[in-house]
Amino acid sequence: MSLNDNVLIKIREMRESFTPVERLVGDYILENTEEIPHLSIKELAQSSKTSDASVLRFCKTMGYSGYRNFIVSISASLGSRDEDSKAQYTDIQPGDDLSTIISNISLNNCKSIEDTLSVIDRKEIARAVELLRHSKRIVFFGIGASGIICMDGEQKFSRINKMCHAYTDGHSQLTAATLLEKDDVAIFISNSGATSDIIDALEIAQKNKAKCIAITKYNKSELAERADIVLSISTPEITIRSGAMGSRIAMLTIIDILFAGVASAEYDEVKTYLTKTHNILKKKLRN
Repeated sequence: MSLNDNVLIKIREMRESFTPVERLVGDYILENTEEIPHLSIKELAQSSKTSDASVLRFCKTMGYSGYRNFIVSISASLGSRDEDSKAQYTDIQPGDDLSTIISNISLNNCKSIEDTLSVIDRKEIARAVELLRHSKRIVFFGIGASGIICMDGEQKFSRINKMCHAYTDGHSQLTAATLLEKDDVAIFISNSGATSDIIDALEIAQKNKAKCIAITKYNKSELAERADIVLSISTPEITIRSGAMGSRIAMLTIIDILFAGVASAEYDEVKTYLTKTHNILKKKLRN
């Protein structure tokens, strides 16, 4: 695991999927971050009311081979946090003036992207780009706010002549998943990773041997555990999530990365398609 990864963000995002013992360790770390780099494994175990073995298992759950590597990453994450300590997620408050709202929403969106970059696996991005490049068809699945992300993906990839479609309701998703084949790529978008319609469509897609990519919150959700490739996002810890603002921005960023990755790898061919679509739209606007 790269030292550029922010393990504190990962602990925060994975908290709800921890076992009870893992949560004891994780909560203690999040509540006492400054002292963690100075604790031995035994001291952390005693402070979190667990055991040495439990702390080591927690480190492995977070992707580290041992306690020392975990502590080094904690120290790196603390340094990163100190640099932007003033930039924290801010919830909507009653009576906020527009100036405050503009600043807070802009900050939240920027933080969603920054935190997502801390949890995303770049090797998984590379694998996803290769699958999309060689796919026969790309199909997006998402409900509600996630459906908007699907439509954005459909619009982008259609412009470079990729056969794709977005399905945003449960019935059409089941139908689309049933018709998938082994050379198709299905992209499932769900912040929680537990939306029943999405899981149902995923199960059918996998039975048809389609490759499945998940864009979801960094956790141990059913979607994350079952997909072939998982592209994780990080979302703000705020109580009001009007329009799923934080997750929407993070997911759109992932779609943009995938699109740019495919477009860059196939630039000469893609440039022709983009030019053609740009010209026809420009002509339409003049009429």
